[in-house]
Amino acid sequence: MTVDSDNDLRGLMAVGRIVRAVFEAMKAAARPGMTTAELDAVGTRALAARGARSAPQLMYDFPGATCISVNEEAAHGIPGARVLAAGDMINIDVSAECDGYVADMGESFVLPPVAPERAHICRAVKAAVRQATRRIRAGCPLNVIGETVSRVAVRHGYGIIENLASHGVGRSLHEDPSYVPLDNPKERRRLRDGTVLTIEPFFTTGRTWVEEGDDGWTLLVAPGALVAQFEQTVIVRGDRAIVVT
Repeated sequence: MTVDSDNDLRGLMAVGRIVRAVFEAMKAAARPGMTTAELDAVGTRALAARGARSAPQLMYDFPGATCISVNEEAAHGIPGARVLAAGDMINIDVSAECDGYVADMGESFVLPPVAPERAHICRAVKAAVRQATRRIRAGCPLNVIGETVSRVAVRHGYGIIENLASHGVGRSLHEDPSYVPLDNPKERRRLRDGTVLTIEPFFTTGRTWVEEGDDGWTLLVAPGALVAQFEQTVIVRGDRAIVVT
């Protein structure tokens, strides 16, 4: 999507606030002993209370209001009977539609007690996204995102999942441009003023490829590997990026 009006900007910012509020409600509710289905129910209620609809349910018939991925699950985890435990790394990915606009965000965090290596990978991937966001401006190469994210990953000793892509967003959940937030010198696209897109790298300590689980949705890293994601929706606006989520 390209933002063409103040109405577009207001609509995106409004749904971005909803998505962030739903995530924060779910993060606050997460505790050892609850199932991921119970945690998803918190998200379901929070979306309904704000007049929003789950984008993955609406557009892909996903079997949950949100994606909840635990430990070796990198993304698209289906809420269900899995019981959360102390020390688990949890990724909650919330995307929603409201009044014709869509925003998307996700974040990995750890239930206490927090192992240092798990805290570190979460901090590193968040730092990568924030540094990339600060470098965005209209006309700059799209690869400024991948180059920045890759530099942070290398500095901290992590790999980047290569078959999970960031994407445009705004009117639908997945739009152009689609790209892997990995340094790609062959990338020739540039960011246009008004472009709406996500920045969502996945840092890992294992192999840099995810495999689809038996349920047809959940994407998994190798057993024993760590994986953490941080995602936000941004709007390219002149000489900066506006963070929507």
